[in-house]
Formats: sequence, structure tokens, C-alpha cells
Amino acid sequence: MPYIIAQVVGAIIAGGVLYLIASGKPGFDAAASGFASNGYGEHSPGGYSLQSAILVEFVLTAFFILIIAGTTHKLAPTGFAPLAIGLALTLIHLISIPVTNTSVNPARSTGTALFQGGWAIQQLWVFWLVPLVGGVVGGLIHRALFEEPK
Repeated sequence: MPYIIAQVVGAIIAGGVLYLIASGKPGFDAAASGFASNGYGEHSPGGYSLQSAILVEFVLTAFFILIIAGTTHKLAPTGFAPLAIGLALTLIHLISIPVTNTSVNPARSTGTALFQGGWAIQQLWVFWLVPLVGGVVGGLIHRALFEEPK
């Protein structure tokens, strides 16, 4: 629980810093711009549906957890985890920015949604529920594949 709280507080602080920077531009409006918030339907960068948003966030979060767990596993070569994780996150963003603006992290979604204010908060449940479920599924798959028999 302390880790989750720290992640959310950090994301809100980061969202606040971004808000202060962005609000320095004349005419900036966080509510109208979307403020990099995650969304689906009319709030998806590419107009993707709720179903598409759920699928992309679920699959990419599950794979991200598999990559993290696999590259940090005791049998994995040492020293390569940061590179693999960073490249995987880059690929995840390239795939999902057009669909949802990329969540795979509920804290990240919360940090911008609070400053956007309207629809982003209404859709925030998707960007908490789906990455959490995707993460659990990714962890269970990793456990099933790599846990030593008892």
C-alpha cells in the first residue's frame, strides 16, 4: 500500500509540474486539451472504442509485467533488464498512444486526469481496473512458466 500511495502522489506532483509548464502558454486549457489524459471513444487520440482500450491496456500491461518479471528473474542474464524494460515500454507507447494515450500504470493516468478534470476522471476507472487485472494476469503467467515445482 505505501508503494501505491507513493506512486499516485508522485504522479499527481508530476501532473502538477506539467500543468504549471503548460499553463505558461497563452490560451492553454487543460479541460479542452485533454492534458495527455487516457481516454476512449471521443477522448481516444484515434477515436478507438472502450473495447479497444480495454484490450490494448490489458494485453500490453500483461506483456510488460512478463518482460519485467522475466528480465529480473534469477535465471536471466544480469545487466540487461533496464534495457529490455525500457525498450518494451517504448514499444508499448508506440502501439497504444493512438488508442488510449497509454496507461499501463494507474498512477500515471490519475496524475493527468485530476488536472484535466472532466471526462478523464469519468473514464479513469478503465485505466485503474484494466492495468491492474492485466498486471495480475502477467504475473500469474510468469509464475506458471517459471516457478519451480514444490
